[in-house]
Amino acid sequence: MQLTYVEETALTEDVDIQILAGKLFDPIDLNYISHRLIVVCRQRGIITDVREFSKDEEDVLLRQKNTIDLRGQTVFPGFVDAHVHFFLHPYSETSWDDQATRESVVERTVRAVTHAKRTLLAGFTAVRDLGTEGAGDADISLRKCLSGPDSLIPGPRYFCANRAIVTTGSYGPKGVHNMNKEGVDGITGAEAADGPSQCRQAVRRQVGAGADWIKSRMGRAAPKISSKAITTFLPDELRDIGDTVDQLGVKIAVHLNENITAKKLLKSITPNSIEHGTNLEYSELRELAQRGIFWVPTLAAYHSSAIRTGDASRWESAQVAFKQGLRLSNLKIACGGDTGVFPHGDNALEMKMMFRLGANPKNILRSATLYGWECIRGMQWEGNDGEERIKQLPNLREDISVNGDNDMPFGVIRPGWAADIIATKEDPEKDFEKAITATNISFVMKNGIVYKLGGAEVVVH
Repeated sequence: MQLTYVEETALTEDVDIQILAGKLFDPIDLNYISHRLIVVCRQRGIITDVREFSKDEEDVLLRQKNTIDLRGQTVFPGFVDAHVHFFLHPYSETSWDDQATRESVVERTVRAVTHAKRTLLAGFTAVRDLGTEGAGDADISLRKCLSGPDSLIPGPRYFCANRAIVTTGSYGPKGVHNMNKEGVDGITGAEAADGPSQCRQAVRRQVGAGADWIKSRMGRAAPKISSKAITTFLPDELRDIGDTVDQLGVKIAVHLNENITAKKLLKSITPNSIEHGTNLEYSELRELAQRGIFWVPTLAAYHSSAIRTGDASRWESAQVAFKQGLRLSNLKIACGGDTGVFPHGDNALEMKMMFRLGANPKNILRSATLYGWECIRGMQWEGNDGEERIKQLPNLREDISVNGDNDMPFGVIRPGWAADIIATKEDPEKDFEKAITATNISFVMKNGIVYKLGGAEVVVH
């Protein structure tokens, strides 16, 4: 990638940055606004003002060294990918089993660092990683390296789920000589837990290690019954997972595909998000909408898998389910592609799949911005207290930026929100897919820091 070297000017000092936006997308009102000045406090990493600018003011601003000129471009809040795996790379390169058992944690971490950078430069300023898939606690350490204004490596805001919680015998890898044993050479792709007590312990252990989210996998079991639509966890196990998650103040994402599994699950707990759901029917999707549960359909993963394997059955089911979901105006869909199954940096493939299946481009952009934040944000932003906190953002005197990257509100370009801002040189109202493609993302700012300018990576010296 081309590099832009930035001298020690106002863009690298603790002074306000002024951005002139030709066209700005607002995911709250679902419209585009022309000629907006965005003022960013770089020191706090937040937006302090958004307003229209006049022609006379424009000429003055353009002469100031702390002004970024995006007048001929379309500006968005930074995109959010709600389902990634930074410690995986495409299965077309290396199988899941070989990645988990033959690639060292050092190699996988180095890959994850590269994946984080590619993701950020593609315009995705926040992600939720739903499991290291055999790389242990490496995501917790990676989050530390990605966080703060003086982060060790460039990358998005990083929400972690550590290890998926599964039932014994339901997840790999599996050896050919010790089929009755979990994992291979001590490596397991998830954390097995059986019975309410072990389920509670698994949740407590992961939250204690620093997990932002808990992930539970449903509906996958031993080879002889893997083709059946079953719920691997029993109702009392599900209830204990849900109760412990609630007690500890984190959120839970549930991996499932079958509508039968969904019906049984929803009788026991109310997860915060459902991942995949390729066979969900209208009635289950309607219940998700009524209960305020986010759906992350991961269309890109199934589309990519169909191309890689030649088996399009899951992709066909995913398309049917997604089109059913589009019938529900109150169903909140977050953009998450299961990125890692396909290349990191191509995260916008999920948005393209949504578009090709009939979703309105403005609704897709909301799924990838505001809904992305609402889905992956911490519990401190939920409920009545969270709503009140959001209302106070424009006038909030508390410096929430000091509480960490993941406590800041993002997904909207308004005063008080995080300065996570991107721009495309293409017009999304003329060619949506072209506009969101990584190579056309010309500008990337996260937390008030510029990482991409004029289509080139920024290197400060």
